Amino acid sequence: MSDWLSMSAGDLGRGIGKGEIDPVELTEAFLEAIDASELRDRIYARVTHDRARAEAGAARARAQAGQRRSVLDGVPFSWKDLFDTAGVATESGTALLADRIPARDAVVLQNATAMGTVCLGKTHMSELAFSGLGYNPVTETPPNVNDKDAVPGGSSSGAAASVAFGLAPLGVGSDTGGSVRVPAAWNDLVGLKTSSGRLSLEGVVPLCLRFDTVGPLCRTVEDAALAMAAMAGTVAPDLRGASLSGARIGVLKTVAHDDLRDGPAEAFEMARARLEKAGARMIPLDVPELLPAMDLSPVLYAPEAYGLWRDVIEAAPEKMFPQILARFRAGAEVSAPDYVAGWAALQRYRIAWDAATAALDAVIVPSAPNLPPNLQRLIDDEDYYRTENLLTLRNTRIGNLMGLCGLTLPTGVPSCGVTLLGPPEGEEALLRLGVAAEAALRG
Repeated sequence: MSDWLSMSAGDLGRGIGKGEIDPVELTEAFLEAIDASELRDRIYARVTHDRARAEAGAARARAQAGQRRSVLDGVPFSWKDLFDTAGVATESGTALLADRIPARDAVVLQNATAMGTVCLGKTHMSELAFSGLGYNPVTETPPNVNDKDAVPGGSSSGAAASVAFGLAPLGVGSDTGGSVRVPAAWNDLVGLKTSSGRLSLEGVVPLCLRFDTVGPLCRTVEDAALAMAAMAGTVAPDLRGASLSGARIGVLKTVAHDDLRDGPAEAFEMARARLEKAGARMIPLDVPELLPAMDLSPVLYAPEAYGLWRDVIEAAPEKMFPQILARFRAGAEVSAPDYVAGWAALQRYRIAWDAATAALDAVIVPSAPNLPPNLQRLIDDEDYYRTENLLTLRNTRIGNLMGLCGLTLPTGVPSCGVTLLGPPEGEEALLRLGVAAEAALRG
């Protein structure tokens, strides 16, 4: 049973299908591991023991009757604490929403439950999902699997930690500017940012509705494909026979390699070489329009976030972490005409990106330009917090601004991932390319 804690979600599901793994015993193994872990309260905001056991029991009955609903039927998931759970608090990492208890599950959780997955509980996150670092002094700061003194990445910090520390086979997070891909990369996991609108946001506590997306953090590309399908209530894409032979991958130079730290730079070059050796054509790519697009971030993100949360925030601003409060309030300084003009400009830049990348199968970038920062230094130095947070989200934000889907893969170098970016609604092709890249990167 101890092996179950490190297995992929797909392998666990197949074990259930073969009758080698009992869903109830599997769920109990994870619940026992969570409850026995000294990291439990740093990773999980709430553990849903009763729900997990009831869902596992139902999965056992379906397995015995030969009526399993999906490959992941009976496999436990953790859920970031911004996905509504009926009758269980969903607080989005902030005291502003303390004791907020939804009446129904988020749609993606409803779908995943209908496909047979088991809900282990809710994981900690950056406050209102507005930070890429994962430091949250209001609730908890989850650990980083590679450095006990560093932050885990955010905002899906607990989702990443739950998988990295063997306390869930798969975690579900959200990605508005990098919140799936950064913690996945810094904890040596696979993370999928889906296209805007691909998975429902109904019942998901919002940050910026035009950028918010839902995605899994997991051990394999196959797991990401299976989880995406479960949350959509559909069949997972067929990843068999995927190959890098002849794949055209653009190596983005614009922005993505600026101020790149030594570790991520070396890991990226190693990954590039391995993909090329496996048959991919690595093609240098410059997209000048990306530069003004990146400059639009403060014009687009903060105003929408503050517009959604202004009344709640200003009713009790003292409850917030000051750094996050300042990020929200910056949205008040942007005029409505500037916001509208910014979106109009971004649409033009997206058209330019689409034209520049039309002949490519994917674009590759370092997932994060930096390594996980030291937690104590972030606490002591406010300027360091701000500069590292912005740098951390710099490369991932490319995918959000350009409206893309993205898949971060571990390189084998601790806390250094590479991200493949695909066109909107291009998840199936991206996942097929990703599973071939995954094999190449593992050597």
